[in-house]
Amino acid sequence: MAVILMTGYISAIAQTEPQYKPSIDQLYLTVEEVPDAVYWLPAPPEPGTTQFVHDINQYYWGKAQRLDPARAQEAIDEVVYETADMVKLFSPAFGMEISKEKTPAIFKMLHRSMMTIRLSASKPKAAYGRLRPYVRFNESTLFPGDEEELRNQGSYPSGHTVRGWGMALLLCEINPDAQDKLFKLGYEWGQSRVIAGYHWQSDVDASRMLAAASYARLHACEEFLKDMADARKEFKKRK
Repeated sequence: MAVILMTGYISAIAQTEPQYKPSIDQLYLTVEEVPDAVYWLPAPPEPGTTQFVHDINQYYWGKAQRLDPARAQEAIDEVVYETADMVKLFSPAFGMEISKEKTPAIFKMLHRSMMTIRLSASKPKAAYGRLRPYVRFNESTLFPGDEEELRNQGSYPSGHTVRGWGMALLLCEINPDAQDKLFKLGYEWGQSRVIAGYHWQSDVDASRMLAAASYARLHACEEFLKDMADARKEFKKRK
């Protein structure tokens, strides 16, 4: 299936999130084909609502988790954007080292899927422009290096969570025996964004739904199905 994207839309994404610059051949679906979260996902909670009070409580919960050095380091380690960096962290739970060199079919499918799933967060981020928690509270995060760059980028939904939960779903399809470890990691990947101070809990919760919807939509794409089949064959050969 040919993938066609409007150049202007890619440019707009590049301006708001420099790390995410997909080329046409890196995607399975167009921006119009991925689920439109602005249409079907609820808007983020407004200040003063009970839902927003929960977000605030979870923000302080996240700050408390930073007192655990191991959990804090985990949240820092998961501040990665590239597929190659993500698979290094997911490989132990998956039960096999994943890399572009050692598992090219698995890596190819994951990379194209990550780029496509991440695309689904672009519209709601632009539509809502939600203030990030560290900006609202004017406090530092666990990873100061991203603070200035992300300060004016929408908090809802969480792109990291979309990728983390999406990768857990994809890898479980290849190796269902590892499902519990993969889903545990995928879940904590999202919670790391709350702990780091970059996202509200409702950002993370919505992102898991968006990742699941995007994952389901990928299964209507023939190119994805072929690449997934190749990835599963590669796994069985190396198992």
